[in-house]
Amino acid sequence: MKVTWVLPGGEEVVADVTEGINLMEAAVAHNIGGIQGECGGSLSCATCHVHVEGDWLGKTGEKGDFEDVMLDMADGKVTDASRLSCQITASRDLDGIRLIVPA
Repeated sequence: MKVTWVLPGGEEVVADVTEGINLMEAAVAHNIGGIQGECGGSLSCATCHVHVEGDWLGKTGEKGDFEDVMLDMADGKVTDASRLSCQITASRDLDGIRLIVPA
């Protein structure tokens, strides 16, 4: 499946991502600037914060309560479109998803 990350300067990085891995792991594997994943996806940091673009947000599933709490610690502006990319799993339904990396 394809994922596009839009970096703070407007540059877009498009990558093929294997289904079943989370999008934080995919970002780290593709050296996406601004996504660190310091906790390794254990939902104990907010260094994989992204904004899910447009209608894709509804396809990523519900934000859990703990994810919501962790987003309070995120760098960059937190919006209704904010998610921790470690909580979004690559699937066919998300083929073409666009993620904005906050400044």
